Amino acid sequence: MPCYPAFALLIGSAVAEGGSWIRRGAQAVSVTAAAAFVAVIAILFAVRDVATPGDISAALTQNPDSYTLSLGHMQDLTLSSFAYLRAPLILAGAAFLLGAIGSWQRRERYRFGAMVLMMVLFFHAARIALVAFDPYFSSRQLAETLRQAPPGTFIADDQYYSFSSIFFYANREGLLLNGRKNNLEYGSNEPGAPAVFIDDAEFAVRWQSEERYYLATFAEQRARIERLAGKQKLFPLLESGGKLLFTNRAQSASDGPELK
Repeated sequence: MPCYPAFALLIGSAVAEGGSWIRRGAQAVSVTAAAAFVAVIAILFAVRDVATPGDISAALTQNPDSYTLSLGHMQDLTLSSFAYLRAPLILAGAAFLLGAIGSWQRRERYRFGAMVLMMVLFFHAARIALVAFDPYFSSRQLAETLRQAPPGTFIADDQYYSFSSIFFYANREGLLLNGRKNNLEYGSNEPGAPAVFIDDAEFAVRWQSEERYYLATFAEQRARIERLAGKQKLFPLLESGGKLLFTNRAQSASDGPELK
C-alpha cells in the first residue's frame, strides 16, 4: 500500500529519538511476537499428521464474493491447508521467537537488530508461502504446458478474466466458452465484433471435429465438460491449482505423457 513507506519513515524517526514510548513499543512487539510464536506451534501441532496430496488448492475453500477485497482470499484458508505451509510456518515461528526474545534486550542495538531480523525472516517465509500458493493464484503452469503443446485452438471456459493469464503468457488468441459476461458483454453482439464467443452447442461440435482444440476450465466443472465433450474425446494434459487443461485429440509419443 502507498502508506507503508510513510509509516516506515515515521517509525524510523521515532526510533532515532528514543524515549519511554519506544521502550514500551518494543515490549509490545515482544508480547505480540510471543503470542504469534505460540499460535504457529499450535498450528504445526494440529496439522502434524495431515497428508498433503496434490497442491494447496485441494485444502482451500472458495469464497468468490470476497475476492474484490484486498485480503478476500484469507477466507479460503482452512486448518488443513497449513499442512502445505509447514516450511514457511517453521521459518515464521523462528522469526517470532527471535523477535520475542530480542525485543526485551536492554541495548537498543540488539533490540532493534532483533526486530529487523525478525521482519526479514518473516518476509522470506511469506515469499516461500506464495510459492506454495502459485498454482492456486495463477495459471502459469497451464500456460507453459499450452506453449509446449502441438498447435491448436485454445478455448477458455467462462469469462475472459478467469484465464486471462494463459492468453498473455502463452501468447495466443482463443475462444471463450459462455464468456459473454461483465465488461465484454457490452460490445460482443455488435456487428464486426470478433467471433470469439461460443456456447455449449458450438463447443460440442468443435470438440468433436478433427481440428485440435485445448480447453482450460476449473476442476468443479469437469462433470459438465464431460457431458458436453464426451469422456472418449476428453484427454487431460495438466491439473494445477484446481484448474484443468484438456485437449480433444490423444497425444502421440512425441507430445509427451498424458496426465492421468
